[in-house]
Amino acid sequence: MAKSQRNKTLDISVEEGKDFFDRCLTFSDQSDFSSIKEVKNITDRTICADTLKIMENLPENFVSLAIIDPPYNLNKTYAEKKFSATDRKSYYQYTLNWLNRLLPLLKKDASFYICCDWKSSMVIADVLCALEDEKRLIIQNRITWQREKGRGAKANWKNSMEDIWFCTVSDSFTFNIDRVKLRRKVIAPYKVNGIPKDWNENEDGNFRDTCPGNFWDDISIPFWSMAENTAHPTQKPEKLIAKMILASSNEGDFIFDPFLGSGTTSVTAKKLNRHYLGVEQSPQFCTWAEKRLADAERDKSIQGYSDGVFWERNSGK
Repeated sequence: MAKSQRNKTLDISVEEGKDFFDRCLTFSDQSDFSSIKEVKNITDRTICADTLKIMENLPENFVSLAIIDPPYNLNKTYAEKKFSATDRKSYYQYTLNWLNRLLPLLKKDASFYICCDWKSSMVIADVLCALEDEKRLIIQNRITWQREKGRGAKANWKNSMEDIWFCTVSDSFTFNIDRVKLRRKVIAPYKVNGIPKDWNENEDGNFRDTCPGNFWDDISIPFWSMAENTAHPTQKPEKLIAKMILASSNEGDFIFDPFLGSGTTSVTAKKLNRHYLGVEQSPQFCTWAEKRLADAERDKSIQGYSDGVFWERNSGK
């Protein structure tokens, strides 16, 4: 059945997107990894391979910001690979394994964010606390964001929230609070001597640019009529990733995503003038990532972010 003309979901096959997949660096467990030990060879690239093997061979201290969206501890199929839920001890060890490979890649003033659902968050928090006790990282905050939609549950509450752990390597790190303000409508404008107090008015109405908190309720999940949407089962919105990139890096910095999926981190980094490296095991997802990166050369817009501010959900921006 043909898609509706308004359906912009990217779902081309590897064969259909061969020109895009051919842009990727590909490795097997038996490959010679010497080429990726130099930053110049991995800058603005997508690597199709096992991320644990790749991270073992990357140069140390080159990443300014890492954004990590590992498989949640759920039964889930990602293109060619099925991820099966395990016990807490096994997921703890899995998390520790990739963190042990990630931390040496980070600069001394680097930050990193880990995405997770409520259940995997409890295990990831235990791992982070153990590493913090070893003085290998600092847990700065736990962000919770509202996914807006989710399947209903007859015998439980609908799962509509996810966590993001914000950590740094040291107490010296980048945080650009003025670049991540949220523009909110002012419902009851207050004036002093006829002048707006702590808010502004323009042709779009009354608004206030507020400092962000650790609960994000302005995110829209990509859906079929949005240009950024793909057929990836757990795609993160560009707006969500943009908040982390703008807050915790500067233009020209190097952004790393070891579980790239359909490419959102790399695409958003490119749109915001950062360098990037993404690692993804699925050729299907790598194909989509490279197609989106090509599209980003002509369209740098990010839904929900414009004029240097983030807009409330359903604001038309």
